[in-house]
Amino acid sequence: MNIPKHMQALVAHGPDDYRLMQVPVPTPGPHDLLIRVEACGICAGDLKAQQQAARFWGGDGMPGYCEPPFIPGHEIVGHVVWAGELAGEFQPGDRVVSEQIVPCGACRYCRDGRYWLCDPHNVYGFKASLPGGMAEYMILPKNSRNYIVPEELPLRRAALIEPFACSLHAVRRGRITVDHAVVLAGAGTLGLGMVGAIRQRNPKQFIVLDLDERRLALARSFGADVTINPKKEDAVARVMALTDGAGCDVYIDATGHAPSVGQGLAMICKGGTFVELSVFSSPATVDWSIIGDTKEITIYGSQLSPYCYAPTMEGIVSGTIPTDGVITHEFPLSAWREAFNTARSGDAIKVIIRP
Repeated sequence: MNIPKHMQALVAHGPDDYRLMQVPVPTPGPHDLLIRVEACGICAGDLKAQQQAARFWGGDGMPGYCEPPFIPGHEIVGHVVWAGELAGEFQPGDRVVSEQIVPCGACRYCRDGRYWLCDPHNVYGFKASLPGGMAEYMILPKNSRNYIVPEELPLRRAALIEPFACSLHAVRRGRITVDHAVVLAGAGTLGLGMVGAIRQRNPKQFIVLDLDERRLALARSFGADVTINPKKEDAVARVMALTDGAGCDVYIDATGHAPSVGQGLAMICKGGTFVELSVFSSPATVDWSIIGDTKEITIYGSQLSPYCYAPTMEGIVSGTIPTDGVITHEFPLSAWREAFNTARSGDAIKVIIRP
């Protein structure tokens, strides 16, 4: 393939200072893969970074994470156009995805096998040193964790491998069994990715909460037993009624909104399990006495997608993890602003950019 010297890329210079630019195509080294990006999804984290959320730029007692100028985007799929001689088994022409994080390989977490908790925590698309996929080309560097994607897998399914792998990790953290009543709060992309994974665990009750009726309908079609819209009814009261007053055994929060945390603590049973998979714009405050003295709740955080890419891809290919209807919009890179605005509107579930 004839690789050009320059490419189009979206470059973040600061919060709400994103510019479409012509930049040099990155020069790969001997350990690197250079890919032509086929698609890059817009994550809730990308939206919150653009809007100056404290989690990304600092404030509210949190340090900043973003290091501009950077090219956003970590939900990527693309084709290898150049492979370094030390880049492993990948060859030009391979269709690939890459885990969001590029672990350092040297910190205490990498050394003990928990690479997804890597101390530097370098994720594509937030730092100048690790450009993301909202560009025509990007590098998958040394230590990146890459996987071949079947060429025949339609793009609208392949582009969901990254977020749905995060979904699978959260479901695994919940340790769901057939005896459990499970509540999943949030039927956005990550929540919908969890529905198929939860359904495979066959809990005795499976309830999904969301404020959007279209998303709730999709959750039912993917395998939820019951859906509840908290705008239209008292979700806590309904869950308590469905569980004979005990509450749910497992509550998974995939909303990214602080009120869902308190809602979960109110409807979870004594001795229940709470799984948190969200990027919040600001801190969530709760009564910790509920967690300890009142209910003795087990809390698990969920971060990224360790050891989940291969099974997620298998589930998407086989259809056991449903995907139809999750990607609602596609935009060219030149329409990035419309893409971001659509992603934060109520009209979209998942938006992808095709550079």
